Amino acid sequence: MDPNLQYWQSNGQSFLSRLRLWFKILDPSSVLSSQAEIEQARTLLQNEGLTQRKEKVVCLIYLSSVHPDTGGVISPLFRSQVFLPISASNPHCSGFNHANRNATATKDNKTSMKQSILIVGTVAYSTFAGALPQIILKRFRLIGAVAETFSRSLLPVPLSACLAGFSVMVVRSEEADNGIRVFDSNGNAIGVSKAAGSKAIKETALSRAALFGTTAAVPTLLLALLKRAKFVQRNPMIIAPVRHISTAIIFGLMIPVSFSLFPQFGKIKKESLEEEFQSLDSNGELFYHRGL
Repeated sequence: MDPNLQYWQSNGQSFLSRLRLWFKILDPSSVLSSQAEIEQARTLLQNEGLTQRKEKVVCLIYLSSVHPDTGGVISPLFRSQVFLPISASNPHCSGFNHANRNATATKDNKTSMKQSILIVGTVAYSTFAGALPQIILKRFRLIGAVAETFSRSLLPVPLSACLAGFSVMVVRSEEADNGIRVFDSNGNAIGVSKAAGSKAIKETALSRAALFGTTAAVPTLLLALLKRAKFVQRNPMIIAPVRHISTAIIFGLMIPVSFSLFPQFGKIKKESLEEEFQSLDSNGELFYHRGL
């Protein structure tokens, strides 16, 4: 099993431990790690005799840069450290979902073409749906206070959450179609399961919906409270910068929280898997790489 998954198995089974680890992984300086540093980290992790402190440093470089399934180096554009500054772009979100998926699904030209079409379609659909509140206001010329509040304040919250989850489910649909590898408690791969693939997609979609939904909801609630203050009523121009700053802060805080909601090395009961897994001699639980 890849050292990446081994580290998550031993250090990421509780929410708080995952949260602490993600705060370290998301250090933006680690995105500048060179190819030589990443390869050196890979080599060091395969050797014995590392000090505990050095092992942690090496692991963080490896965790932030190497894909657990393929062992390939993730493009700096799609590493977790750059999710905050450039995730406002729909193409980047779809590319991030694809680059950090569980990559054990069967690959062929037909599958690759299908995924490319799905990614392009997801970007186009998400762009249109994201502009829906403004389209409703302008197209139908809704100028009533209730309609304007609904379109600009209420609708973006569930819309953001649904679109984020939808993007994950579409871009990573091949994991449910073809299955992903499952492991025993010792880290040995014992087969490929579509049920585990569906669970990995569902968990990641929920975490992404929580990220974008919370980021849309909290600034909206904050502004609704601030608009009642006399200072803000006298200085309405302060609303726009407060909205942008609060959105950036909430989004930045929610990234490690949402990444930590579910384990990277997830568990699934043997009874929830396909028939061929039922005869396995295990303690009732198997494991899988969730992806990000």
